[in-house]
Amino acid sequence: MLNADRTALLLFDFLEGHVERDAATRSRYSPVIAAAARLLHAARSRGMMVAHACASHRPDNATSAHTLRDMDFGGRRRDPAEAPTFRPAVAGGDGSRIVAALAPQPEDYLIPKYRWSAFFQTYLDLALRTRGVDTLILCGGSTEIGIASTAYAARDLDYNLVLARDACTSPSTATHEHLMDHVFPRLAWVRRTEEILRLLGE
Repeated sequence: MLNADRTALLLFDFLEGHVERDAATRSRYSPVIAAAARLLHAARSRGMMVAHACASHRPDNATSAHTLRDMDFGGRRRDPAEAPTFRPAVAGGDGSRIVAALAPQPEDYLIPKYRWSAFFQTYLDLALRTRGVDTLILCGGSTEIGIASTAYAARDLDYNLVLARDACTSPSTATHEHLMDHVFPRLAWVRRTEEILRLLGE
Protein backbone atom coordinates (compact mmCIF):
# COMPACT_ATOMS: atom_id res chain seq x y z
CA MET A 1 0.00 0.00 0.00
CA LEU A 2 1.00 3.61 -0.52
CA ASN A 3 0.73 6.16 2.28
CA ALA A 4 -1.22 9.08 0.80
CA ASP A 5 0.32 11.51 3.30
CA ARG A 6 3.83 10.68 2.05
CA THR A 7 3.01 10.25 -1.65
CA ALA A 8 2.72 12.87 -4.41
CA LEU A 9 1.41 12.66 -7.95
CA LEU A 10 3.69 14.29 -10.52
CA LEU A 11 2.12 15.00 -13.90
CA PHE A 12 4.80 15.69 -16.47
CA ASP A 13 4.40 17.97 -19.51
CA PHE A 14 0.73 17.33 -20.21
CA LEU A 15 0.77 20.53 -22.26
CA GLU A 16 -1.50 21.48 -25.14
CA GLY A 17 1.52 22.18 -27.34
CA HIS A 18 2.73 18.61 -26.86
CA VAL A 19 -0.62 16.86 -26.97
CA GLU A 20 -2.28 18.82 -29.79
CA ARG A 21 0.64 18.61 -32.23
CA ASP A 22 -1.29 16.52 -34.77
CA ALA A 23 -4.08 13.94 -35.01
CA ALA A 24 -1.77 10.99 -34.39
CA THR A 25 -0.33 12.58 -31.26
CA ARG A 26 -3.79 13.45 -29.94
CA SER A 27 -4.88 9.86 -30.49
CA ARG A 28 -1.79 8.50 -28.72
CA TYR A 29 -2.30 10.78 -25.73
CA SER A 30 -6.04 10.20 -25.35
CA PRO A 31 -5.90 6.98 -23.23
CA VAL A 32 -2.83 8.27 -21.39
CA ILE A 33 -4.65 11.44 -20.30
CA ALA A 34 -7.67 9.36 -19.28
CA ALA A 35 -5.45 7.19 -17.07
CA ALA A 36 -3.71 10.24 -15.61
CA ALA A 37 -7.11 11.81 -14.86
CA ARG A 38 -8.04 8.75 -12.78
CA LEU A 39 -4.81 9.07 -10.82
CA LEU A 40 -5.43 12.79 -10.37
CA HIS A 41 -8.94 12.20 -9.06
CA ALA A 42 -7.66 9.60 -6.59
CA ALA A 43 -4.84 11.88 -5.44
CA ARG A 44 -7.16 14.83 -4.85
CA SER A 45 -9.75 12.72 -3.04
CA ARG A 46 -7.02 11.64 -0.59
CA GLY A 47 -5.53 15.10 -0.08
CA MET A 48 -2.25 14.08 -1.72
CA MET A 49 0.24 16.60 -3.03
CA VAL A 50 -0.24 17.15 -6.78
CA ALA A 51 2.50 18.72 -8.90
CA HIS A 52 2.61 19.62 -12.59
CA ALA A 53 6.04 19.81 -14.21
CA CYS A 54 5.78 22.11 -17.22
CA ALA A 55 8.35 23.08 -19.83
CA SER A 56 8.77 26.84 -19.68
CA HIS A 57 11.08 28.43 -22.25
CA ARG A 58 11.85 31.86 -23.67
CA PRO A 59 10.26 32.63 -27.05
CA ASP A 60 13.71 33.17 -28.58
CA ASN A 61 14.89 29.73 -27.39
CA ALA A 62 17.88 31.44 -25.73
CA THR A 63 17.75 29.44 -22.49
CA SER A 64 17.04 26.05 -24.10
CA ALA A 65 19.69 23.35 -24.48
CA HIS A 66 21.55 23.40 -27.80
CA THR A 67 23.71 20.32 -27.38
CA LEU A 68 25.08 17.94 -30.00
CA ARG A 69 22.74 15.08 -30.94
CA ASP A 70 22.16 12.67 -33.79
CA MET A 71 18.35 12.71 -33.70
CA ASP A 72 15.61 15.23 -33.21
CA PHE A 73 13.01 14.81 -30.49
CA GLY A 74 10.83 12.67 -32.73
CA GLY A 75 13.66 10.18 -33.25
CA ARG A 76 14.44 11.34 -36.80
CA ARG A 77 18.09 11.32 -37.83
CA ARG A 78 19.34 14.82 -38.49
CA ASP A 79 22.26 16.25 -40.44
CA PRO A 80 24.83 17.78 -38.03
CA ALA A 81 24.88 20.89 -40.23
CA GLU A 82 21.10 21.22 -40.07
CA ALA A 83 19.72 24.12 -38.05
CA PRO A 84 17.95 23.06 -34.84
CA THR A 85 14.22 22.49 -35.26
CA PHE A 86 13.37 22.41 -31.56
CA ARG A 87 10.22 24.41 -30.79
CA PRO A 88 10.02 24.89 -27.03
CA ALA A 89 6.89 25.30 -24.96
CA VAL A 90 7.03 29.05 -24.48
CA ALA A 91 6.21 30.34 -21.01
CA GLY A 92 2.77 31.95 -21.16
CA GLY A 93 2.15 30.80 -24.73
CA ASP A 94 -0.89 28.87 -25.90
CA GLY A 95 1.05 25.61 -26.09
CA SER A 96 2.15 25.90 -22.45
CA ARG A 97 -1.35 25.39 -21.03
CA ILE A 98 -2.01 22.12 -19.22
CA VAL A 99 -4.70 20.08 -20.99
CA ALA A 100 -8.20 20.72 -19.66
CA ALA A 101 -8.75 17.17 -18.39
CA LEU A 102 -5.82 17.62 -15.98
CA ALA A 103 -6.25 21.32 -15.26
CA PRO A 104 -4.47 22.40 -12.07
CA GLN A 105 -6.30 23.53 -8.96
CA PRO A 106 -5.11 26.40 -6.74
CA GLU A 107 -3.61 23.98 -4.22
CA ASP A 108 -1.51 22.19 -6.87
CA TYR A 109 2.19 22.90 -7.34
CA LEU A 110 3.23 24.25 -10.75
CA ILE A 111 6.87 23.42 -11.43
CA PRO A 112 8.35 25.42 -14.34
CA LYS A 113 11.27 23.47 -15.79
CA TYR A 114 13.97 24.41 -18.25
CA ARG A 115 15.54 21.02 -18.96
CA TRP A 116 14.22 17.48 -19.22
CA SER A 117 14.25 16.64 -15.52
CA ALA A 118 11.53 18.03 -13.27
CA PHE A 119 14.17 18.27 -10.53
CA PHE A 120 16.96 20.14 -12.31
CA GLN A 121 17.11 23.71 -10.93
CA THR A 122 13.45 23.68 -9.90
CA TYR A 123 11.84 23.85 -6.46
CA LEU A 124 10.30 20.36 -6.71
CA ASP A 125 12.65 18.65 -4.26
CA LEU A 126 12.18 21.45 -1.72
CA ALA A 127 8.40 21.26 -2.02
CA LEU A 128 8.35 17.49 -1.61
CA ARG A 129 10.60 17.49 1.44
CA THR A 130 8.63 20.34 3.04
CA ARG A 131 5.47 18.23 2.68
CA GLY A 132 7.22 15.12 4.06
CA VAL A 133 6.79 13.27 0.77
CA ASP A 134 9.12 10.34 0.08
CA THR A 135 7.24 8.62 -2.76
CA LEU A 136 6.34 9.87 -6.24
CA ILE A 137 3.80 8.57 -8.72
CA LEU A 138 5.05 9.75 -12.10
CA CYS A 139 3.14 10.00 -15.38
CA GLY A 140 3.35 11.97 -18.63
CA GLY A 141 5.61 12.08 -21.64
CA SER A 142 7.79 11.45 -23.31
CA THR A 143 8.83 8.23 -21.64
CA GLU A 144 12.42 8.23 -22.88
CA ILE A 145 13.00 11.96 -22.38
CA GLY A 146 11.41 13.82 -19.47
CA ILE A 147 10.01 10.77 -17.69
CA ALA A 148 13.35 8.93 -17.80
CA SER A 149 15.33 12.01 -16.80
CA THR A 150 13.01 12.72 -13.86
CA ALA A 151 12.97 9.06 -12.81
CA TYR A 152 16.77 8.89 -12.62
CA ALA A 153 16.88 12.16 -10.70
CA ALA A 154 14.24 10.92 -8.24
CA ARG A 155 16.24 7.77 -7.66
CA ASP A 156 19.46 9.73 -7.07
CA LEU A 157 17.59 11.85 -4.50
CA ASP A 158 16.39 8.68 -2.72
CA TYR A 159 12.70 9.02 -3.54
CA ASN A 160 10.54 5.94 -3.86
CA LEU A 161 9.08 5.96 -7.35
CA VAL A 162 6.00 4.45 -8.94
CA LEU A 163 5.79 4.75 -12.72
CA ALA A 164 2.28 4.68 -14.18
CA ARG A 165 2.94 2.56 -17.25
CA ASP A 166 -0.32 3.31 -19.08
CA ALA A 167 -0.24 6.99 -18.07
CA CYS A 168 3.14 7.58 -19.77
CA THR A 169 3.70 7.79 -23.50
CA SER A 170 6.31 7.95 -26.23
CA PRO A 171 6.24 8.39 -30.01
CA SER A 172 8.04 5.02 -30.08
CA THR A 173 6.03 2.17 -28.59
CA ALA A 174 9.09 -0.08 -28.68
CA THR A 175 11.16 2.41 -26.69
CA HIS A 176 8.36 2.88 -24.16
CA GLU A 177 7.94 -0.87 -23.68
CA HIS A 178 11.68 -1.48 -23.38
CA LEU A 179 12.07 1.12 -20.66
CA MET A 180 9.02 -0.09 -18.75
CA ASP A 181 10.03 -3.76 -19.01
CA HIS A 182 13.82 -3.68 -18.66
CA VAL A 183 15.07 -0.34 -17.30
CA PHE A 184 12.62 1.33 -14.95
CA PRO A 185 11.98 -1.77 -12.78
CA ARG A 186 15.57 -1.36 -11.56
CA LEU A 187 14.72 1.98 -9.94
CA ALA A 188 10.96 1.98 -9.45
CA TRP A 189 7.73 0.06 -9.20
CA VAL A 190 6.20 -0.05 -12.69
CA ARG A 191 2.44 -0.43 -12.40
CA ARG A 192 -0.69 0.22 -14.43
CA THR A 193 -3.21 2.78 -13.24
CA GLU A 194 -5.59 0.12 -11.92
CA GLU A 195 -2.83 -1.36 -9.78
CA ILE A 196 -1.77 2.07 -8.46
CA LEU A 197 -5.35 2.85 -7.47
CA ARG A 198 -5.43 -0.40 -5.49
CA LEU A 199 -2.16 0.58 -3.80
CA LEU A 200 -3.87 3.82 -2.79
CA GLY A 201 -6.72 1.84 -1.27
CA GLU A 202 -9.31 2.43 -3.98
